[in-house]
Amino acid sequence: MRQPIPRRTFLRGLGTALALPLLDGMMPLRSFAEAAGAQAAKQIVRPNRMLFLFVPNGMHMPDWTPTAEGNFELPWIMEPLKNVKDHLTVLSGLAQNNARALGDGGGDHARSSATWLTGVHPRKTSGADLKAGVSVDQLAAQKIGHLTKFASLEIGVERGAQAGNCDSGYSCAYSSSVSWSSESTPVAKETNPRLVFERLFGNGEEGEQAESRQRRERYKKSILDFVMEDANDLKTQLGARDQRKLDEYFTGVREIEQRLARVEEISNATMPAMAKPGGVPADPGEHIRLMCDMLVLALQSDLTRISTFMLANDGSNRSYRNIGIAEGHHELSHHQGNKEKQDKIRQINRFHVTQLAYLLEKMKSIKEGDGTLLDNSMLVYGAGISDGDRHNHNDLPILLAGGGAGTLKPGRHVTYPDGTPMSNLFLAMLDRVNIHTDSLGDSTGRLEHLF
Repeated sequence: MRQPIPRRTFLRGLGTALALPLLDGMMPLRSFAEAAGAQAAKQIVRPNRMLFLFVPNGMHMPDWTPTAEGNFELPWIMEPLKNVKDHLTVLSGLAQNNARALGDGGGDHARSSATWLTGVHPRKTSGADLKAGVSVDQLAAQKIGHLTKFASLEIGVERGAQAGNCDSGYSCAYSSSVSWSSESTPVAKETNPRLVFERLFGNGEEGEQAESRQRRERYKKSILDFVMEDANDLKTQLGARDQRKLDEYFTGVREIEQRLARVEEISNATMPAMAKPGGVPADPGEHIRLMCDMLVLALQSDLTRISTFMLANDGSNRSYRNIGIAEGHHELSHHQGNKEKQDKIRQINRFHVTQLAYLLEKMKSIKEGDGTLLDNSMLVYGAGISDGDRHNHNDLPILLAGGGAGTLKPGRHVTYPDGTPMSNLFLAMLDRVNIHTDSLGDSTGRLEHLF
């Protein structure tokens, strides 16, 4: 009987360590089930991921909230998600109560992001004495991060400072981070797609990585060229289905390389005097999609099972000229009931959801065992502010996507009592990756009705 391929197999070359996607040859279901039981085998086959995608400045709630509970029609902002509707659970009524002022005055945007995954009211300071709480992603990383090459992956598309006053006396670190490894340590995100790519597929030796990159640039080679000897040897051990899956995975890696190369050529040609690193697309949509593609590869190859992705910093005033909106996002969010501003806000909201749809459809297309990558994930998408003009932190726009490796029942709109702590959702998610803790932030128990 052919021996199963170890799940942690890497294809190696100079400066390169390419992880593999989940293959049938890694899943000796029959023999494993006989030895350890069907439930244990199921857990081996279906690793459960936790992902958190944050959007800033609130949402145009009338075009976000479904009109019916249970089975629902997609509101206008969510219409781009029509191909993955059966994989969505819309959660209404959740709150991050510790993002409210609580006597600290202004600073709702800083509190929004700092509290979103921690449930803890941040200390108001623009100095180094930061204080929030450990975020749910980092709690998970501390418990199960050893199972993968990277305990967690933090990415974004907008750089943020880790010092200085960004929001009414709150440090910029609060506005630009949702991930906290301790109550005083925000985890910096990476916004340069090239650096994310090198981190995921380098072998950890800086000297070899640099030499590998120089060789690839000099000879216009792909990272795949450096691992083909290992890849060809591996293919002799694979069945036809696994060979197709491996070829599809290699195609995805190569397409990202080609897109990065095009972005860098444009950057070098049009912005020679800028200090901005190469690999950052000028188009916001392409930037987000590149990051999504690399996130999918990282999940597909089990390099990590935990990630946060900030589509912008809270309080961000970037414009979206790519969809015809020249005004800044934060400026528009203070709409004061102006219909023209509200219409532009909902267009920005829909643009972000369109990128979410791209990610979810990609995850849905990747087969894993008897399901898909999306079936085996829990992805939270949303904001820490509900209406951007009111700066309220209750009835937040929160979407839970994926099947949680069979532990969630999506395709529904579930409404909870107004003010239900969002941290209750996190406790329920942690249970589903076999991490059991009594509390997180302001939690009052596990969120029910997810299955």
